[in-house]
Amino acid sequence: MIVITNPSPIANEIGIIDSLFEEGLSLLHIRKPDFSEVETAKFIHQIKHKHRKNLVLHTHHQIAADFGINRIHFSETERKKAIDFPELSGYVLSTSTHSIQDFNALENIFEYAFLSPVFPSISKENYSSQTNLFEAIKQRENFNTKMVALSGIYSGNVEKPLQSGFDDVALLGTIWNNPNAIKNFKLCQKIVLSLSA
Repeated sequence: MIVITNPSPIANEIGIIDSLFEEGLSLLHIRKPDFSEVETAKFIHQIKHKHRKNLVLHTHHQIAADFGINRIHFSETERKKAIDFPELSGYVLSTSTHSIQDFNALENIFEYAFLSPVFPSISKENYSSQTNLFEAIKQRENFNTKMVALSGIYSGNVEKPLQSGFDDVALLGTIWNNPNAIKNFKLCQKIVLSLSA
């Protein structure tokens, strides 16, 4: 499972992040769109050094090497602006998509891509898909890139994306919009692990 940071700061955020990693979190996407390069660096610096290899950087990609981070994420807008990423040779790349057509059209350079919103968002008000992505992914043609379900995922529905053809899930609102972040993560983790057993 993947967790994405809340866009804005959260109380005890670093403590929660460290606890998530201790509980077995595989990847944490650092998505702080309003952070400056300095603020992003300060944020990363607070996360335990041993977890740096599990961090994915959404912005200020140029500081990744300074922290030993080898995973870079591109928003849909950034991806469409860039023709290729030669300066990122050696990095593991991921991106965001919002339709099966965009997902199918991805270049083979991406290890995985988010496809969202699969459910109405927990963290963004009135954010839901105009199409049924569970029906849409039956038209999947891209099997070089892992498909990761995002938006509105919590313990009560985490099974559906994985049973419907998604390769993984990403959590955001169920972690950060709730006082029981670690409990919610562990509930989802238990269900996901039971599906792969």
